[in-house]
Amino acid sequence: MKTPLLRPALGLFVVLSVITGLAYPFAVTGVAKALFPHQAAGSLIERDGKLVGSALIGQNFADPGHFWGRPSATGPMPDNAANSSGSNLGPTNPALVDAVKARIAALHAADPANTAPVPVDLVTASGSGLDPEISLAAAAYQAPRVARQHGLSLDVMQQLIQEHTKGRDLGVLGEPRVNVLELNLALDSIHR
Repeated sequence: MKTPLLRPALGLFVVLSVITGLAYPFAVTGVAKALFPHQAAGSLIERDGKLVGSALIGQNFADPGHFWGRPSATGPMPDNAANSSGSNLGPTNPALVDAVKARIAALHAADPANTAPVPVDLVTASGSGLDPEISLAAAAYQAPRVARQHGLSLDVMQQLIQEHTKGRDLGVLGEPRVNVLELNLALDSIHR
């Protein structure tokens, strides 16, 4: 026994699948590539013709001569863009408390003379685990260590941070911030 609604339902399914699964994505991608080619390609950053990263994904910098980004909760390695995730640890979880204490200890070990309070974004992961930016406080906290490692004055380092500071989105959303990869690449270009 045939159901009279089966044929129109299947026809509508095919038509909507073509529209929403093919036509719409191709149209949006085409418009994005035409109007925002850099962003549509992933905001990739190249240095000397080689891909070094994306402005949208945090990078793992661990040496004291570079600014460090937010900790990453992704697995099996930090800043794994294929495995975006948060730690899902609550503020009273002993594992989170231990991780934060270890991160604070690592920051103090890298710069024992720095007695300033450690900014929270240097010891806690973001929701995605891939945050490419740090606060101005986090950049300022690290500036003396990075300046000493490169033999630069603190004034030069603060100027570099200011040059790479992004303001609030639309003038009101979020806080001023610094992209760690872009800042470190600018720092490296000073020593070329």
